[in-house]
Amino acid sequence: MTSPVQTLDELVLPLVTAAGLELWDVEVNPRMVRILVDRPGGIDLESLTDIARAVSAALDEREDLAPSSNYELEVSSPGVERTLRTAGHFSRYIGETIAVKTKVAVAGSRRLQGVLLAADGAGITIRLDGASTQVSYDQVQKAHTVLVWGPSAPKGRPTKGSPTKGRPMMEEAR
Repeated sequence: MTSPVQTLDELVLPLVTAAGLELWDVEVNPRMVRILVDRPGGIDLESLTDIARAVSAALDEREDLAPSSNYELEVSSPGVERTLRTAGHFSRYIGETIAVKTKVAVAGSRRLQGVLLAADGAGITIRLDGASTQVSYDQVQKAHTVLVWGPSAPKGRPTKGSPTKGRPMMEEAR
């Protein structure tokens, strides 16, 4: 049996792809349908509006896929601190800082934050306090990227106007 989210994914994916966007995530609850889309270089308001209209029209034709009561349709970007749900999501952020909440304690804690070292079909490897820790996907309750502001300490201070990958810099106040 397919879940409502999986079926909604199948309805929305061709619309998103045809618009030149990437489907990041679909969330459904009794009051909301949330579609998260992205594209390399970021997404603009016009693209979000266009895809929201297309998804709304598709849901009007397939009312069985939408919540049964009044609901809100939200179409947006996944944001800078984005939820990681799939192996593909994790793979894109190798080398970046992530936060993971696990179902049971791993390395003595349910809340882990560190640099993502690897991601494969079975799980992820995170560097925590200098040691690498493996977490299987079935242990992950929630995970998201972490926006790290400023220079990266181990690499030294980047020159003004040249942030390191994934680490936007704020210009110093003078």
